Amino acid sequence: MSGSQSVSALQAEGITKSYDGRVIIRDVSIHLEPGELVCLLGVSGAGKTTLFHTLSGLERPEEGRVLLQGEDITGRPGKISYMLQRDLLLPHKKILDNVALPLVIRGEKPRAAREKARGYFAQFGLEGTQDQYPAQLSGGMRQRAALLRTFLGSRGVVLLDEPFSALDALTKREIHRWYMGMMDQLQLTTLFITHDIDEAILLSDRIYILSGQPGQITAERTIQPPRPRGLEFALSGEFLDYKKNILSLLER
Repeated sequence: MSGSQSVSALQAEGITKSYDGRVIIRDVSIHLEPGELVCLLGVSGAGKTTLFHTLSGLERPEEGRVLLQGEDITGRPGKISYMLQRDLLLPHKKILDNVALPLVIRGEKPRAAREKARGYFAQFGLEGTQDQYPAQLSGGMRQRAALLRTFLGSRGVVLLDEPFSALDALTKREIHRWYMGMMDQLQLTTLFITHDIDEAILLSDRIYILSGQPGQITAERTIQPPRPRGLEFALSGEFLDYKKNILSLLER
């Protein structure tokens, strides 16, 4: 953090979480600064989803705490938006009602929630889909709708669990570019899980490596070229050096 008065957008301090007597993650500390996109990278079983459940308040840790913009939100669900790998749009609801759902859950009247959500449809590239149903949308459009729903439920910080993994390569590239732009426009801060090392290097400001059993933060890497990063960077020797280093950290 820069300056004595600055507050991290999201901070986890010494998080330890167990299930049925087995420690899943131990003494995990991470931070996200406002506007950052940070990736959590690790092999299956290292505890990435457990950490997300803890950060979002769905689970309470045995040790440690979670701070959202300086406020202790440990074990308090509904304070931070969490988007799972699948879009989980409700098939029987129109896209506008799907997107407005977090506002209704928060206590806003349905009509007011719809109007507030409607105001973001053009910005999210969803204009014209308000009265459609999820089955009528492409995978990329469904993901945009899910991300808008996540944004409306957020306080500027979102957790994304493999948000782009179900998309084909071309759609994924398009959504990557679009999400980078939306982050800047909306001043969002993002923590996301991925198993795709290339994706992590292309998108992230920083990467945390979570590994071991129980899972612990074993390394942190800053990606130097400023975002957005295009095909030229993806084909560069610098990109390959990052990838070799991260692969070696994951294989330890």
